[in-house]
Amino acid sequence: MTNLSDIEIANQVKMNPITNVAEKLGIPRDSLSLYGDYKAKINVSKLGDLDKAKRGKLILVTAITPTPAGEGKTTTSVGLVDALSKIGKKAAIALREPSLGPVFGVKGGAAGGGYAQVVPMEDINLHFTGDFHAIGAANNLLAALLDNHIHQGNALGIDSRRITWKRVVDMNDRQLRHIVNGLQGRVNGVPREDGYDITVASEIMAVLCLANNITDLKEKLKKIIVAYNFEGKPVTAGDLKAEGAMTALLKEAIQPNIVQTLEHSPAFIHGGPFANIAHGCNSVLATKLALKYADYAVTEAGFGADLGAEKFIDIKCRLAELKPDAVVLVATIRALKMHGGMKKADLGTESVEAVLKGLPNLEKHLSNIQEVYGMPVVVAINKFPTDTDAELAAIENACKERGVEVTLSDVWAKGGEGGIDLANKVVELADKPNSFSHVYDLSDSIEEKLTKIVQRVYGGKGIELAPSARKELAELEKLGFTEYPICMAKTQYSFSDDATLLGAPKDFTVTIRNLKVSAGAGFIVALTGAVMTMPGLPKSPAAERIDVDAEGNISGLF
Repeated sequence: MTNLSDIEIANQVKMNPITNVAEKLGIPRDSLSLYGDYKAKINVSKLGDLDKAKRGKLILVTAITPTPAGEGKTTTSVGLVDALSKIGKKAAIALREPSLGPVFGVKGGAAGGGYAQVVPMEDINLHFTGDFHAIGAANNLLAALLDNHIHQGNALGIDSRRITWKRVVDMNDRQLRHIVNGLQGRVNGVPREDGYDITVASEIMAVLCLANNITDLKEKLKKIIVAYNFEGKPVTAGDLKAEGAMTALLKEAIQPNIVQTLEHSPAFIHGGPFANIAHGCNSVLATKLALKYADYAVTEAGFGADLGAEKFIDIKCRLAELKPDAVVLVATIRALKMHGGMKKADLGTESVEAVLKGLPNLEKHLSNIQEVYGMPVVVAINKFPTDTDAELAAIENACKERGVEVTLSDVWAKGGEGGIDLANKVVELADKPNSFSHVYDLSDSIEEKLTKIVQRVYGGKGIELAPSARKELAELEKLGFTEYPICMAKTQYSFSDDATLLGAPKDFTVTIRNLKVSAGAGFIVALTGAVMTMPGLPKSPAAERIDVDAEGNISGLF
C-alpha cells in the first residue's frame, strides 16, 4: 500500500509523447493539434464519418447509489482500460473533464486515483485545453447579446421577468447565485434580478457534448431558449442571431482531447455536463472516436445507475444511436455498510450485518441493469484495506444468487494488474446476448415518462406534480416538446427524492417541483428539489492546500 498522494504518483510516471499514444490507436498525426508533448486535440473532420466506422464494444461503468464514503467509479474505469490493454485488447477510455469548482472545493482532482489515473493530472484538473473557458465565453456572449437587445429597444418584446439564461463562471462562488445588475443609470442597461451558474451547468456544455459535428453544434445552439416574450412565446439564441459567433468561440472546444493513463492507454477526455440538470456524460464525439479506433471503449456516466446510467441510456444513447455491450457496476464494502445504516466514522469496523442490510441497494441497481435496461453486468468491488473476507463473501453470495459475476478490483493499488479478472469478465460479457432497451418511449406523454422512470428505475409508486410543474407541463405540451427525453434532477444519494432514504426504499412518491426545457440539448429537465447550479466552497476548501514551488511543480492537488 502506497503512502503517496495521487499527484505524487502521477509525477513519478514518465509519459509517452501523445503522438505515440494516438499512433497506437491508428489516429493520423495530421489530425492532431498538439498542446505541448502530452496532450492534443483531434480534428474529427479529418477522420471521416464516425457513424459509418466499424465500432468496437461499448462498456459502461456505473455505480451503486453514491455515499460520502466514495465508490471509485473513475478509478475503476481507468484501471479497466489498462487491464484490457494488459490482456492484449485494443482499448481506449472516454471520460468527462473536471470542473475547477470541485477541484478547489470539496472533491479535489477528478482524474482517477492511485495507480489508475489519467495524466498529465495537473493539466487535466486545471485549464487543460481551455474547453471550459470557451464554453463560458460562448455562454456569456449570449447573455450579453440578450441584455444588449433589451437595452437597444427590445424589438423582440422580451419580458425581462422571464429571462431564463444566466451567466456562468467555472468556480464555486455562492456570492454570485443571486445578483441585481444593470444599475447606475440608463447607460448601464436595464436593471433586473439575475444570477450565475457554474460553467458545467450551462446548457452550452450539454449541447457541445451531444453535438455530432460543428454544423450540428450550430443548429443546436440556435434552438437554446433564453427568455420568453410578453406573449409567452420562447425567444431563442437564433432570434438574437447569436449562434454563429457562439460557434466561432467553440470551434476548438468541440474537438475531443486525447491524453493517456499512467500505463499509456489512450484516453479521450472531453466535456463535462452537470450530472443533475444535464446528462452527465462525456461528449458523443469522444465516445464515437473511442469506438472507431478501439475494440473496447470504456466510458462512464455520472452518479449511480439510477441517475447516470438512466440518462446515458435514455438521452445520450438515444440521441447518438449508441448501444452498450456490457455494464460494470462499481460498489464498495464501505458504501454498502453506509446503506445498511452504519456511520461513516465506524466504517473501518467489520460488520457483515451492515453489508447485508445495505445489499438491497446493490440488488436494485442490478435489477435495473438486467431487467429494465436489458444489459449484461459484472459487479466490481473496489477494494479498500479495511474490507474483510467475511464482508466480501456476503456480496459474492448475493451476486451468485442473481447469477451475476463479481470480481475484486484492486486497480487503485496495482493499476491494470489489479483489474485483469475484471477485464476478462468484461470481454466475456460483451459477447453475450444483449436485449438493450430504453425506460420509456419518446411517444409517451411527459407525465408517462416521469412515472415510468420513478416506478421502473427508482422503485417508487409514482409522481406528484407541484402546481408550478402542472402549469409548466401544459406550456411544454403547447410548445411541442412532448417527445423530448426526460433529464431527472434529483438527489444522487437516494433512489427517492429524499437524500436521507438510503438503501432501496419503496412506496415513495417523487414530487416534480418544476419542468423546464433545454431545447438546444434536446431534453426536458424535471426538478425534484432545490438543485444547486452554483455550488459554494466548504469551510476548508481544497484550494487552501494547493501550492506551486519555484520550479512550477504543483502540490496538494488531491
